[in-house]
Amino acid sequence: MFDPLIAIVLGIVEGITEFLPISSTGHLLITEHFGPGWKQSDLFNIVIQCGAVIAVLPLFPNRLRQLTQAATNPAARDYVLKLLLAFVITGVGGLVLEKKGFKLTENVNHVALALLIGGILFLAIEYWLRGRKLNDQVTWAIAVAVGLGQLVAAIFPGSSRSGTTILLALALGLSRPAATEFCFLVGIPTMMAAGGLKIFKALHHPVAGAPAENWTMVLVSTAIAAVVSFIAVKWLLRYVQSHTFMAFGWYRIVVGVAILALLRG
Repeated sequence: MFDPLIAIVLGIVEGITEFLPISSTGHLLITEHFGPGWKQSDLFNIVIQCGAVIAVLPLFPNRLRQLTQAATNPAARDYVLKLLLAFVITGVGGLVLEKKGFKLTENVNHVALALLIGGILFLAIEYWLRGRKLNDQVTWAIAVAVGLGQLVAAIFPGSSRSGTTILLALALGLSRPAATEFCFLVGIPTMMAAGGLKIFKALHHPVAGAPAENWTMVLVSTAIAAVVSFIAVKWLLRYVQSHTFMAFGWYRIVVGVAILALLRG
C-alpha cells in the first residue's frame, strides 16, 4: 500500500544523509525502526540510495570534464587511477564478504554505537589537525585507505561510507575540500555497482514469500531523495571550504547517545 508520508520522510532522510558523514543506512534503519510499520525492503533502500547518488553528478562538472581527458592529461590520468584503485579495493573486498555470506546487521543498537564512535573520532581528528597544514594532493596511500574505509562502512552500518573515508583521508593529510570530493567521487561508482548488483539479484532471484515491491513508493522516495541529495551535497561542498567537520562529530554523538538511551528506556 502506498503511503505518501512514509515515502516522503524516507526520501528526505536518504537524500540528506547519503553523502553527509552521518550514515544514510544508519538513519534509514533508525527511522524504519521507530516508525510504526515503516520497515521497507532492502530493494527499496538500495534503489533510493542509487537515486541520491546519481543526482550529485552534475555538482562535479570541472572534475568530470578533467577525468575525460585522462588519456592525454597526466594529472587527470593519475587521479583516475587512484579512483580506480580505491574502487577495486572496495569491489574485491565486497565480493569476498558476499562469498563468505556476510549479512548487514539491522541492529539499531549497533548503528547507534557506530554513530557515537564515529562522532568521537571526528572530534579527535579535528583537534589533532588544528594548526597542521593540509594539502590537496591525493596520494596512493589515501586511495588505498579510502577503498578500505568503504569496506569498514559496508560492515558496520552507522559508521558512514563518506564519514569513514573522509576521516581516513584527513588523517593522512588531505584537505577537507579535496577529501570530500575524492571520497564522493569514489563513492558514486561504488554505490552504483553495489546497488545495481543487488537490484539485479532481487529482481531475478526474489525471496520466496516476500511481498511484492510497491514501485510507486519506490519511485516517489527515489525522486525526493535525488532532489534532497543534490541540495545537501551542494551545501556541503561549499561548507567544507571554510568549516571543519566538528559539527558532524557532535551531531553523531548526540544522536548515538539519544538512540542508546531510547533503546534502554
